[in-house]
Amino acid sequence: MTTQQSIVICGGAFAGLALALALRQGLGAEIPIVVADPMLANRPSRDPRATAIVAACRRLFEALGVWDEVAATAQPMLDMVVTDSKLEDATRPVFLTFAGNVQPGEPFAHMVENRYLIEALASRAEAAGVDLRATAVTGNDVRPGGVTVSLADGSTIEASLLVAADGARSKLRERAGIATHGWEYDQSGIVVTVGHERDHQGRAEEHFLPAGPFAILPLTGRRSSLVWTEKRAEAARIVALPDEEFHTELEQRFGLHLGEVKALDKPRAFPLQYFVARSFIAERLTLVGDAAHVIHPIAGQGLNLGLKDVAALAEVVVDAVRLGIDPGQADVLERYQRWRRFDTMAMGFATNTLNVLFSNESTLLRSVRDIGLGLVDRMPPLKNAFIRQAAGLTGEVPRLLKGEAL
Repeated sequence: MTTQQSIVICGGAFAGLALALALRQGLGAEIPIVVADPMLANRPSRDPRATAIVAACRRLFEALGVWDEVAATAQPMLDMVVTDSKLEDATRPVFLTFAGNVQPGEPFAHMVENRYLIEALASRAEAAGVDLRATAVTGNDVRPGGVTVSLADGSTIEASLLVAADGARSKLRERAGIATHGWEYDQSGIVVTVGHERDHQGRAEEHFLPAGPFAILPLTGRRSSLVWTEKRAEAARIVALPDEEFHTELEQRFGLHLGEVKALDKPRAFPLQYFVARSFIAERLTLVGDAAHVIHPIAGQGLNLGLKDVAALAEVVVDAVRLGIDPGQADVLERYQRWRRFDTMAMGFATNTLNVLFSNESTLLRSVRDIGLGLVDRMPPLKNAFIRQAAGLTGEVPRLLKGEAL
């Protein structure tokens, strides 16, 4: 193996680190795997957010040997309820409930705090021999048989493949001239962790309000992570409120079913958007995660969609190398794109449709959707199908998402 067969990953968050670890395990020690990201200098991670990890992606982390390191801090979702009401309504009737298992003893999702999972991935990758570099990728020059990757520290790497896992504002995607198609929503997602007096019993709640969904996602202890959708101007107003006034807005939406509620960190608002890259690949370059697509958080699938990219790309690359094929050549990358593009488009369409259907003041639409939710609630086979879809266990599932090693 020559240095030209190195694989360089630009981005050291969930997708980049998980891909590096998967490639290291699947390819062995002969092919150098490099992860470049200035944020790697800021370890351990202090990211205060939490993420829903669906069953298929939990299996991926088990196959990578990471899950045991975060399992003690992961909260299984044992139940989920869906309500639909106006903000001023005195009650919030439950129209749909989901049992939390995709099969006995396996919850369809876990809530994991980002800082624990990122540090577990970085530590595991480092121990496995992945070259973690706290510097940025500044350029890439495609040449016959490979790509020369330039780093901000002045070094260069001769690689067969460069992976853009550098987020929604991907510089590599821009330099490759890959356009994105989508739009910005007039919505922001407010993210905050709250504490409450009573135990949530592992139950997640999705309250559909006219401004958008208000999701209560259980964390370990008497805590929950909120993903709270509002119009952009209203979200900016709410996060700027003094603590006491913010508490009033929070309590009005959260309710008192878990007793007194209190914000445990500073709420932050993130503008919401939808886009899909015109192509997931270019010459010697492939996009994964938010560099390839960003969707509405209404179904909690954004990060999981990126981890599905990771599982598919790792399998494609490992299969190619075992056959003696250059992993950066066009037909290998095209296989990855074919595998992931339809699923990405379908999930983007689904989340956008849900947002349009539920984030509005229309009395007619509210009546129609409530009837639909009630019908689904009375059809267990359909509910089970929805759970398996949400858990990432339908369609052509990569081996890592089945919990199988590459």
